[in-house]
Amino acid sequence: MAVYTQVDDRTLAAFLNDYDVGEATSFKGIAEGVENSNYLLETTKARFILTLYEKRANPEDLPYFLDMMEHLAKHNIPAPLPIRDNEGNALRTLNGRPACLISFLSGVSINEPSPEHSGALGAMLARMHVATQDFAQNRPNDLSLEGWRKLARDTQARADEVAPGLAALIEEELAFLSANWPKGLPTGTVHADLFPDNVLFTGHDITGVIDFYFGCTDYLAYDIAVCINAWCFDREQRFNAQCAKRMTELYDAHRRLEGSEVAALPILCRGAALRFLLTRLYDWLNPVAGAVVKPHDPIEYLKKLKFHQSVRDAADYVV
Repeated sequence: MAVYTQVDDRTLAAFLNDYDVGEATSFKGIAEGVENSNYLLETTKARFILTLYEKRANPEDLPYFLDMMEHLAKHNIPAPLPIRDNEGNALRTLNGRPACLISFLSGVSINEPSPEHSGALGAMLARMHVATQDFAQNRPNDLSLEGWRKLARDTQARADEVAPGLAALIEEELAFLSANWPKGLPTGTVHADLFPDNVLFTGHDITGVIDFYFGCTDYLAYDIAVCINAWCFDREQRFNAQCAKRMTELYDAHRRLEGSEVAALPILCRGAALRFLLTRLYDWLNPVAGAVVKPHDPIEYLKKLKFHQSVRDAADYVV
């Protein structure tokens, strides 16, 4: 989450007049994240998150994201529920941006996940995958191989400013993944960005899963690979095998992993690491002027990618 577009009190009051949510009593920007403008809103009735979708978000995709959130919430997954206005609309326009008001979820995000947190995440991810089996909508993953190729082209000329030889490493890794990307794995609706700051805990219990704006249709095991990258390394980017094995163990307890999915994990983890390396690299080289957010360092994912390149057996990730 972040703040790129400012909203003043008068504009907010006019916007809220179309909802049955009460009057604003507190309104402040949330600086974490990199994609959209987000505000914590308190009214005389409840707490909400107000999101304004910025330029990277394709307006045509927004109904998919909101319907996905609504579907999960109705299937007892602690996802935020889009709030509809007095005419039944979940998606509106505010300050020239598509905007949505969503329910507030309690809990705190974890900076350094333990194996217990990672296990809870694995169980929740499996429950989400099971809950969306009857979600009929599809959205291609625009940040898979073809999207990575575009990002590589867009950053190639300046990549070595971040790390010597980075452009060549990215080119070599793309060639490897293009030749070895798995085929025929179980497919479904995935979150595709389930970082620790997108999961809220009370103790070791998950009370909220948020930020569904990379949701898409892809291999279910790719979602696990994203989570291994995001949850199973310490601050020095050292791999925590206990976190990974607890995550996959509890995932498997709620949705049985196929042998082909387990075997594909090393390749999928390499792909997920490259995806975040490339998006962070692009944002690092192209900061948004005036944004209340600092781009994430791409070197973190360069280190993770190099770890995954050293893995030869999926046993490093599973029990």
